[in-house]
This record gives sequence, C-alpha cells and structure tokens, in this order.
Amino acid sequence: MRQLRRSILRYFSALGVTIAVTGILSLIWRQDVATSLMIETSQISSVAVLLPLAAGAAGALNLVQSERSSLVSGAATGMLVAASLAPPAGIVGMASVIGKWDMAISGLFLLLLQLVGINFTAALLFRFFGLSAQGVRYQRGKRWLFPVALASTVAVLASLLTWQFANTPFLQRSTIAQRANADIQQVVNQNPLVDLVETNARFTGNNIKGQNTLLSVVYVQRREGINATSEEISSRLTQEIQTHLQKQKFNITPLVNVSVLEPSSQKRVN
Repeated sequence: MRQLRRSILRYFSALGVTIAVTGILSLIWRQDVATSLMIETSQISSVAVLLPLAAGAAGALNLVQSERSSLVSGAATGMLVAASLAPPAGIVGMASVIGKWDMAISGLFLLLLQLVGINFTAALLFRFFGLSAQGVRYQRGKRWLFPVALASTVAVLASLLTWQFANTPFLQRSTIAQRANADIQQVVNQNPLVDLVETNARFTGNNIKGQNTLLSVVYVQRREGINATSEEISSRLTQEIQTHLQKQKFNITPLVNVSVLEPSSQKRVN
C-alpha cells in the first residue's frame, strides 16, 4: 500500500510540475491564443486508450525481463510514456493560462486515461509473469490488494470510456473529423459536375457558443463540358455536404466552404 501511494504521488507530482512549467512559460512569453498544434493535440481520438495500454505493456515487459532478454528497451518505454503524458500535460498548463477550458478538460481526461490504462495492462502482465504477493520464503505484500486495485482500475477505465463516448463530439473530435472528411470526399466524388482536388475537415479552436463547429474546406475542379457557373456549383455542393453531415448524427454544426478552381487555359511551351 505504501509503495502504491508513493507511486501515485510521484505520478501526479511530475505531471503537476509539467503543467506548472508550461503555464509559467506561457505567461512569460505572453501567449494569448491557442496554436494550431495545441488545437490538434487537444482533439482526442476514439481509440486514444490504445496508447496507454501499449505503454503499460511495454513498461511491464521492460521491468520484468532482463535487459538482454526483453524485446522492449528502456528508451522505447520512455518514448511511449513521454508521448502519452507530456502533450496532454502541456496542453493543460497552456490552455489554463489563456482560458481555453475545453482544451484543459481534454488534457485532464487524457492524463487520467493514461494512468488507468498503463496501470491496467502493466498489472496484468506482471501477474502473467508470476509476480504476486506470495514469495518463496516470505510474503511480499497483501494478497487482497491486487484484485481490489485491478477492479478499481477497470471501474475507472470503464467510467472514462463511457464519458468519452457519451460526449460526442467533445472527446472524439479527431475521429469525427476524419469520418467527416471521408464523407465529404464521398459526396464530392458522387457529384457529376466536378472532380475532387482536396478536402480538409477540422474542429476550430474558437467554437461558437451552443454549437460544435466543424470547418470544412473543399477544393474542386469543374469537369470539361459543364456549363454551370462556379457560384451554382459551390452552392449546390455546400448544400449537399451540409445535409449529408447532419444526417450522420455527429452532433456538429458544419460550416462548409467550397472553392471551384479553374485550370490555366494556356498550354505549356516546350
């Protein structure tokens, strides 16, 4: 129990230092707005739980096996843990300074998800390799602690995942943006007037109150022989994309900008 308490205390102390440092640096450099990297990092995928599960498994393998026998090096474990913990901790500190509380909540959610995910897979792997409270000549701990801690970890993990999937799209923005981008491409490809050039769908850092704004920028090229004007094509495609996205029940407000590009009529001279 004492080791478990000390481990949890060290975990949150280290995260607290990271959050405080990023917050202080944001104040020193007078950061007032969220950067594009902050916005991207704060948007959570629906499969975000896989990263802490992998990090916990890697850490357990590195600790339980000898250096020459383990397939996971200490450097790889450090990289996995750093990749799973440092970005959300930095987001919490920076977002708190500039008042972006939705980003701060996303970061805190990710940090809790990392803790329970790492603990869950690591504990299972330790038990799989035979680590238990009962030693050969002496008892190393309390037997009841493992099932109680594991059950608590599973309960918290289930609660976090339930919260994530119940709050659409707040805690699934990365996945929903990818799905929306794929749906937009499907709608454009089915349109007989244009050819798709590029699409980009993303949640903005400045959401209008009362709506989840998904900004979609679409570039298309008019097909040969089509007499419709650029304004007519843009209006028609915008309506089709907005209608399609609203039918998907993403709980978003799609703002669509369709640009009709025209190729140069001049031929290249060799």
